[in-house]
Amino acid sequence: MGFDFLEPINNDFLEVLKSLSSQQLGSKVVFHTQEEFPDLNKVKIALIGVLENRGSDTISNSGDLSAFRQELYSMFPGNWDASIADLGDILPGNSKEDTYFAVRKVVSDLIKKKIIPIIIGGSQDLTYSMYRAYDELEQMVNLVAIDSKFDFGKEEEEMSSNSYLSKMIIDEPNNLFNFCNIGYQTYYNSQEEIDLVEKLFFDGYRLGEVSNNIALAEPVFRDADFVSLDLNAVKSADSGNFVSFAPNGFNGKEICALARYAGISDKVSMFGVFNHHNSRQESILITQIIWYFIEGYHYRSKEYPFGSRENYIKYSVPIENETLVFYKSDRTDRWWIEIPFISNGNNKLKRNTLLPCSYEEYLGACNQELPERWWKAQRKNVL
Repeated sequence: MGFDFLEPINNDFLEVLKSLSSQQLGSKVVFHTQEEFPDLNKVKIALIGVLENRGSDTISNSGDLSAFRQELYSMFPGNWDASIADLGDILPGNSKEDTYFAVRKVVSDLIKKKIIPIIIGGSQDLTYSMYRAYDELEQMVNLVAIDSKFDFGKEEEEMSSNSYLSKMIIDEPNNLFNFCNIGYQTYYNSQEEIDLVEKLFFDGYRLGEVSNNIALAEPVFRDADFVSLDLNAVKSADSGNFVSFAPNGFNGKEICALARYAGISDKVSMFGVFNHHNSRQESILITQIIWYFIEGYHYRSKEYPFGSRENYIKYSVPIENETLVFYKSDRTDRWWIEIPFISNGNNKLKRNTLLPCSYEEYLGACNQELPERWWKAQRKNVL
């Protein structure tokens, strides 16, 4: 059983929890202790620490996550009703591969139980092992990375936090349907990498684009299965990370807004925060990121792909040789665009499906502008 890899919360920290009031979050979470493992039939969200950092050349010591946990459980929850469990930590194995295997097994077992794992990790190469957890579900995966870099590497390069994406693209089974980077900074990425993103019909949004209009990212998260957040995407003035100094990046408010978008997405089934240098400042930031993700989860509306299209207003927009079909939710005012099934395509899409979009993209279509993400999704289905 994958849960055998989990190390329980230490007793010293459990003593600290006893000092919290009944209103604080620590009094409303169930914990994996030496004596007891939580009843997962009652759990919707599971927090797990992974102390593996050998995939990074800048994280010298992940340490434990006591500072993070103390900050998080001292906070007050919102009007939340879903049960949350802290399942403890996955300790580094004898090799990185041992840790990857443990993460994959634990995460796989959780998503089979419809429990959302929130991983607070060391290096971001753990993203690969979390992605591989979907193999047993035999589903295509949409990955969104909040990152200043694309994290491509050379084919012969050992997998690390800077090269895990190449391995996801190359390795079989290839279940990666779409990848989207939120917040990349051009000077950290070669033109060859930027061109490769375009060639693969992946999506990338520069830091300035998203900072100027944070709502631009919401439809992207609505279509994500898995969100991987690199803390190096946050500027050091806000994260407190001066080991890998980042003069530019998202500020604290923006990164929490993105985490909330990830949480509110009906489709997101995993969330990971990586490249934590174990400073107190970063611990405080991570607690607020996690808080906003959980807050978003409690406002999920159970719309597409879980709801019926009967609850939408349909709009048909003739453009060039196409008729684009848009749907608007009558509950949340959010928009989708239909991607038609192509019988002679690669069959990654088994039927007509809906791609989240924005009202601005609908207005653009009315002005005869094809939405770029719609066009890329069409191309993926043909090739």
